[in-house]
Amino acid sequence: MIVLMAGLPGTGKTTLARELARLTRGCVLSKDEIRTALFSPNDIEYSAVQDDFVVEVMLKTARFQFDKSTSRHVFLDGRTFSRRYQIDRVLEVARELDQPWVILECACSDESARRRLDLEADPTHPAHNRNFTLYLEVEDRFEPITHAKTILDTDQPLAECVQQALEALS
Repeated sequence: MIVLMAGLPGTGKTTLARELARLTRGCVLSKDEIRTALFSPNDIEYSAVQDDFVVEVMLKTARFQFDKSTSRHVFLDGRTFSRRYQIDRVLEVARELDQPWVILECACSDESARRRLDLEADPTHPAHNRNFTLYLEVEDRFEPITHAKTILDTDQPLAECVQQALEALS
């Protein structure tokens, strides 16, 4: 199963994806971590072109994972999936692989996102462009997700979000 972790920066996608992967024995493919592994710091752009390239690497990696075991849960993390074409590309690959898919959209209050992005900023996070300004910019251009999805209010305790997400995955 391919699981798209959608939502604005700072909404808890990575935290939730890691916990779900642990519980399902799945794997998390992180756009931010893969970008850091592929490009030297001077070559990191945070551009749509580079993001799309890294997601293609993620999708090739997912294909490799499914070749080993078709019953895996592969969590695609690090992309907001704020554009329809981004989701459509993943769903196209899911069809090619004959894999089910689920979209988990993480959402939280602006205050929580601000706190997570600015006040609790993690200097070790691989995406150095993450801040509340980016949150607001992505929010302004976010195209509504029209495919079936589960919205998770990540202002709720992690355990509640995990339970709701596991129900969506079953």
